[in-house]
Amino acid sequence: MTKPLALVAYERLLPGSQVCLKLGDLGYRVRQVKDLVQLVSLAEQETPLLVVLDLVWKTRDARICINQLKTNEATRHLPVIAFADTKSKILLDQAMTAGADLVTSDGGIVNQLEHLLERALDIE
Repeated sequence: MTKPLALVAYERLLPGSQVCLKLGDLGYRVRQVKDLVQLVSLAEQETPLLVVLDLVWKTRDARICINQLKTNEATRHLPVIAFADTKSKILLDQAMTAGADLVTSDGGIVNQLEHLLERALDIE
């Protein structure tokens, strides 16, 4: 049986790479998404089990991608876990409004990833 796939979209090396390593340790195949423009089409093509998304990008708005994932017939079922620095509380709140299933801080995404995955997958 194949390992479940998680799409992880991030631009910041930390904590993005840590999330990828932790997902691998938890038995997931990981596909890093380096360009948010490709996120929705990759989610359609690759049929991942979930999407983990860093909200902090220099040139793109990750909240738009969350909204696109949640309004797309082919991807709306995907749980989206979003993360950002705790100083970005407004960004985290806006991610929930855009449709993220769970939001957390940079530290929380790595330290609580297993629990977050259980909650995200239980939402379905």
